[in-house]
Amino acid sequence: MAIGPVDQLDPRLLEHRRELTGYCYRMLGSSFDAEDAVQETMVRAWRGLGDFEGRSALRSWLYRIATNVCLDQLSGRQRRALPMDLSGDPWQPVESSLAARRPGTAWVEPVLDRQVIADDADPAERAVERESIRLAFVAALQHLPPRQRAVLLLREVLRWKAEEVAQLLDTTVASVNSALQRARATMAELDGKEERPLDPDARELLERYVDAFERYDIDAFVQLLHDDATQHMPPYEMWMRGSADIATWMLGPGAGCRNSRVFPIEANGQPAVVQYRPVNEGGHVPWAVHVLDVVDGKVAGITSFLDEGNGLFERLGLPARLAPGEAWV
Repeated sequence: MAIGPVDQLDPRLLEHRRELTGYCYRMLGSSFDAEDAVQETMVRAWRGLGDFEGRSALRSWLYRIATNVCLDQLSGRQRRALPMDLSGDPWQPVESSLAARRPGTAWVEPVLDRQVIADDADPAERAVERESIRLAFVAALQHLPPRQRAVLLLREVLRWKAEEVAQLLDTTVASVNSALQRARATMAELDGKEERPLDPDARELLERYVDAFERYDIDAFVQLLHDDATQHMPPYEMWMRGSADIATWMLGPGAGCRNSRVFPIEANGQPAVVQYRPVNEGGHVPWAVHVLDVVDGKVAGITSFLDEGNGLFERLGLPARLAPGEAWV
């Protein structure tokens, strides 16, 4: 891919970059693959920009290019998943459970809200966008065949008309409607749990989560969890169910997280934190991005995306290290 054209992008292309990143993230389940897909989309668009005039036509054209790029990327690729999707039974909170792991390409990955949602977005639009990047929704999307995935996103999230989607995919309205019906049925089975928006109670809960974690007060931490809360830790296949097992893990194999520094962020439209673990030479290094499912005022699920040499924090634009006493930026 030539870099030159990207450095010279027309501002009309750049204004669509964030929303295209969100679309590609939902399609691909990876913020990093999404960035690559948008980069390729921009290069192709730059090369053919002279053929288009008018913002509406340009936006539709960009989505057509982005969809084709995503479909190409998804061709022959196994779907991304979360650990609970791969194993029906929870694992034991013991160190040997860490024996099974998969490469980063196997897992749905997190995305920061700021990467895909405009700061000045209308509140109602922002709520819809946050809902459509939830981990559970994005993981469920990966079960759909790629073209069904595109149809669902274009019709249900972006609110395109069936005729517009048919034109984009070079197919018929009847085919679009059929694909949408099948996609809705699959999603209803996989993603039926209702999620609530982040309200003041959730913000307070997040503050208590950060406080309990930094003090490593596991009794206080467990009080924030539902009894049947789950925890995932990609890239490991293991997952746990139950606040008691999560506490056992944190006091056992996970005890190296003691004295971590933890900061609230917004990721996947959900409450989230970033965690930096202490190192012997001083300071703290990236360890995990925790995305929380909050239901009825308590944490129902924790998905901890570990940064174990995979450059997760760097690729998300998060600090690569915190020196002793260094403030969070």
